[in-house]
Amino acid sequence: MEHANYTRVTEFVLTGLSQTREVQLVLFVIFLSFYLSILPGNVLIICTIRLDPHLTSPMYFLLANLAFLDIWYSSITAPKMLVDFFVERKIISFGGCIAQLFFLHFVGASEMFLLTVMAFDRYAAICRPLHYATIMNRRLCCILVALSWMGGFVHSIIQVALIIRLPFCGPNELDSYFCDITQVVRIACANTFPEELVMIFSSGLISVVCFIALLMSYAFLLAMLKKHSGSGESTNRAMSTCYSHITIVVLMFGPSIYIYARPFDSFSLDKVVSVFHTVIFPLLNPIIYTLRNKEVKTAMRKLVSRYILCKEK
Repeated sequence: MEHANYTRVTEFVLTGLSQTREVQLVLFVIFLSFYLSILPGNVLIICTIRLDPHLTSPMYFLLANLAFLDIWYSSITAPKMLVDFFVERKIISFGGCIAQLFFLHFVGASEMFLLTVMAFDRYAAICRPLHYATIMNRRLCCILVALSWMGGFVHSIIQVALIIRLPFCGPNELDSYFCDITQVVRIACANTFPEELVMIFSSGLISVVCFIALLMSYAFLLAMLKKHSGSGESTNRAMSTCYSHITIVVLMFGPSIYIYARPFDSFSLDKVVSVFHTVIFPLLNPIIYTLRNKEVKTAMRKLVSRYILCKEK
């Protein structure tokens, strides 16, 4: 690949979600309201799990990590998107674009690996209940979370390494509200087929394989619960937890498969799916889980009563 005669692009222009001023204002109000209402809920989940002495199970430790990653993931794109609603020319520097791309894939892949760890946690709790505390001890949980982050880092470094070696000399307009490999690779001044192939394999194929494996795992766990257990409270609670995990898996992997497991061509639904993938679903994931968990809801009410309502009095 020849790079010598190319003038390096120093910034990218983002088209945003809409060019109409009125639509941009409506979208700003909608996304800001959603972001400011759901974000504190995720922070409350983390604080509740950290402060409540009854929520010491590995499941809650992993949930707190999931909530943290989801807050981080949505904050990679949402703040700039909100600011850009009031900017005529939406630009991002080349370095800023690469940084956004890096953190998007670092946190996103880490969350996918963490969801796999959470599936293993449910397997140990349901299929090995007598040895659950021994298997999922705090040391192993910390190691598995660290490995999830490490896997996300390696995955992201691969994406960045493929992007920064490409020449960008001509058009610098990205048809999106943030930087991602699917948009950036389209405007490179070179044949990007080999890079696209590696990206589809590293992002798309991994998403598809993990998604199918997780669905099969939860289908197996649900079958085990229905076959070997009655209709007691513990069984219902375990099934409710599995259904919550399945919902989160579908919300996380569905858009990811749509975006990365195909050639990087532009489609009309791309921006809509991207908004749900990078802003809406990450903030909703811990909330969805919590709404089906009586213990967390009870602990959250106690925390609010103890630290917030008491201070108001």
